[in-house]
Amino acid sequence: MTTSDQHDQHTPTDRFRRWARTMIAHRLGDPADRHRAGPAHEIYQSSTMGALLDGVYEGDVTIAELLTHGDFGLGTFNRLDGEMVVLDGICYHLWSDGSAAPAEPMDRTPFAVVTRFEPQGNIRVTKPMGRAEVIALIDKVIPSANLVHAVRITGTFGSVRTRTVMKQTPPYPSLVQATEGQAETTFTDTAGTLAGFRSPDYEQGISVAGYHLHFLDAHRGSGGHALDFRLDDGDIDISTASEFHLSLPRSGKFLNADLSTDRMAEQIRRTEGG
Repeated sequence: MTTSDQHDQHTPTDRFRRWARTMIAHRLGDPADRHRAGPAHEIYQSSTMGALLDGVYEGDVTIAELLTHGDFGLGTFNRLDGEMVVLDGICYHLWSDGSAAPAEPMDRTPFAVVTRFEPQGNIRVTKPMGRAEVIALIDKVIPSANLVHAVRITGTFGSVRTRTVMKQTPPYPSLVQATEGQAETTFTDTAGTLAGFRSPDYEQGISVAGYHLHFLDAHRGSGGHALDFRLDDGDIDISTASEFHLSLPRSGKFLNADLSTDRMAEQIRRTEGG
């Protein structure tokens, strides 16, 4: 999930300005598009990936509030206590032992990304495909690499390799340190859903550039952050968004976090298992 060499040569300020210009352009868009009936597809995000990298593991957004902004997405919980998957309007808490259950409404998140999933495209998969093949297939059909695409992959998986972050205690380590040596779980011959996003390169540090996917099995009792997978048979649904709502914390450690590291792309790659 690394960006190009050319992308990494720019300073963090340059990257943020380019990101802001692109998001403004997407928001303005074609005048004809702005006057079409129906709500725009929006991504709602709480805090940034850069803040998570710097150990900002406590946020004020409750799960109840998060679900007012979307019915599909992913994230984590305060103190980095496991992974999050939002499917069909229900938020699931995935723990480090691989188990999962619905989250409590008053649980809080330091980082989450949600949207209202309305698929505009579908791909039917009828033969086994590895992660790289699935990604290449999606990249061929999306309308633009410069928009954000919510991706839902539902089917039978020959294998899904996952890891789940473990609850941290203050003083919090960086995300790179927190994810080193994490226990992994491999699910084999199982039905379930991969849920997540394909984000543009210019969002690196704001979100995770490239693909960020979490897994939840069909019984919704186990899952984790997807490191690798083989899809044997299933459907890939894509919901494209051109609006982006970024909600930043106004208190706590975020205000003094170091969000300008030049090694952010490499750090994200390490934490994501790419």
